[in-house]
Amino acid sequence: MEKYALDYSENIEVNGDMQNIRVRAAEKGLPVVLFLHGGPGVCDRHQIMRNHSALAEKYTLVCWDQRGSGKSYTPAIRTQKLSVATFVDDVEFMLEYLTGKFGVRKVAVVGHSWGSIIGTLAVSRRPDLVSVYIGEGQFVDGDSNEAESYRFCLEEAEKRGDKKALKALTGNAPVDGVYASHKAMMTQRDCLSRYGGAIYRGDDGLVKGLLMPLLKSPEYTLGDIAKYARGALYLTDVIWSDVVGQRLGKITRLDVPVAITQGRHDFNTPSALAKKWFDALEAPYKKWIWFEDSAHSPDQEEPDKWRAALDEILSETASVEK
Repeated sequence: MEKYALDYSENIEVNGDMQNIRVRAAEKGLPVVLFLHGGPGVCDRHQIMRNHSALAEKYTLVCWDQRGSGKSYTPAIRTQKLSVATFVDDVEFMLEYLTGKFGVRKVAVVGHSWGSIIGTLAVSRRPDLVSVYIGEGQFVDGDSNEAESYRFCLEEAEKRGDKKALKALTGNAPVDGVYASHKAMMTQRDCLSRYGGAIYRGDDGLVKGLLMPLLKSPEYTLGDIAKYARGALYLTDVIWSDVVGQRLGKITRLDVPVAITQGRHDFNTPSALAKKWFDALEAPYKKWIWFEDSAHSPDQEEPDKWRAALDEILSETASVEK
């Protein structure tokens, strides 16, 4: 007997663009959970399927490589006019598609980092299709986000006597969330990774921290990984100014249950900013869960605790829904 009644990957057309989804569930008819990965372009199905398939006993897990990302990348993405709104439209399409395909009224949405931007905006637009919004590495306002993240790296470089990093960072502070060059941004992100502001107990640089889990996963072939890299680099360049131009602080109410699973040491999307937004937010149900041994990705850093928290939130909000 097969372990999962549903366990497949397929391409579907999303607003005129062919995109790939990964589905896993122990049986048909389970509540649907849609995972919105970070980046833009930094897919996480390999992490979700490796660490959290136990959730498939109770839920239909749907991982989606967004437009221009991972398995969904094709060179045609370079001919498209892209913006944050493009991706929010895609999320709305996915919500409609999944409710129809799986015969459910609503879908639980889990948004990580960049996924928390398009997730929050889509949930605000279509609360009728969402049972609960769960944020991780919750983004709020782009300019404040990048200023705080940069400050963390600069202060850590000074504390550690990291002269090479100090030289590279000094004079390259983001202006309104935008770095002077792609190189300046990658320098900051690499320091963030090495200093524990991205993965708290890890000190790998940006490339190694992203690449090694991909190479070890059966979810992506080497060809897929090459597409993944092209997509992530391209999308970051093309829509970054629009990404950091987002001001989710203007969203003061969501008409769905809201839970945030946040790493205490997150300086990619600084936790203090997320907490301030959450505290002021109006919602029919609110839950904040700290992960004391995590930075930006509790689902990877404290997987057992995060999976239990997700299960608890989904169970509690199912009763709220009824």
